[in-house]
Amino acid sequence: MHKAGEEVALLGGGCFWCLEAVYQELKGVTGVVSGYAGGHVPHPTYEAVCGKETGHAEVVRVTFDPAVISFTEIVQVFFAIHDPTTRDRQGNDVGPQYRSVIFTQDEAQASAARAVIQALEADQAFDAPIVTEVLPAPEFYPAEAYHQNYFRLHGAQPYCAFVISPKLAKFRKQFAEKRR
Repeated sequence: MHKAGEEVALLGGGCFWCLEAVYQELKGVTGVVSGYAGGHVPHPTYEAVCGKETGHAEVVRVTFDPAVISFTEIVQVFFAIHDPTTRDRQGNDVGPQYRSVIFTQDEAQASAARAVIQALEADQAFDAPIVTEVLPAPEFYPAEAYHQNYFRLHGAQPYCAFVISPKLAKFRKQFAEKRR
């Protein structure tokens, strides 16, 4: 659970290991849990989600202190570390579990997420339209223990080295002042 005054963001932008690694380094973030949301099967497993029949997306539940970092800033980082223009895919990771989605806790979060999207579109920040969904937060299911802190525990693994490390490097450069 989270402490009084903390807020939660629920974000899906490809493999949850990538998002987890970045948000763990962000000032104001007090917790990151990889998991699943947005599907129709209760208590899904990784294998079931990868089978593309549960409807769930791989997501991270980011708990943060809004006195240190705002939800808008959380969302700005989100758009900087994944490709929000590809439906159901991030690079070589393909399937509905890799969709770009922001599950909002309330209307204030939904408005903030839409405002960030509108600003990015107005700035033509991407070469294609943003396909990120903004939806009310459904039930969140934590992923299996071996998915938690994945990059910290397996940073030398090939997927980590070739997929996560470049995203983390981009984040570290672009958001240096927001890092712990």
